[in-house]
Amino acid sequence: MDIKFDRIAAVLFLVVGILFCVGSKHIASSAYGSVVGPDIFPFVLGIALSLLSIRLFFETVRGQGYKFGKKEKLDYKPFLIIFVATLIYILTLETIGYVITTFVFLFVCFQAMERGKIIKSLIISACFSGIVYFLFVEVLKGTLPGWPVWF
Repeated sequence: MDIKFDRIAAVLFLVVGILFCVGSKHIASSAYGSVVGPDIFPFVLGIALSLLSIRLFFETVRGQGYKFGKKEKLDYKPFLIIFVATLIYILTLETIGYVITTFVFLFVCFQAMERGKIIKSLIISACFSGIVYFLFVEVLKGTLPGWPVWF
């Protein structure tokens, strides 16, 4: 791992996290009569991203987990696959629905990180997308894009 790269990434992710928090306050606080509005999820994501980036920055300052003298080659292929999958996820979430797009997105991301563990990726992707949808829509009475009309 490269300390300089991680420090720069930590600062950039902190800025993105803060922008998520600020941007979420410009979203209406409730939609369609739900108790939990669409502003909660981006706000929580922004806080989580900010806290994790602060932790990464302090780990680079302390030098934990870094092997000096041996520079690793960066593997850009998984990053590009996940980046493109994220863009497709954003563009198709409303039309295809939360459960299907989240399932496919997570499956693609898991396969980009760990090839070959298809059954494990399928189970985790299905459980996560189904459970989060159930908890958010049924328990918290929030709204998420449902199933597509053709399904």
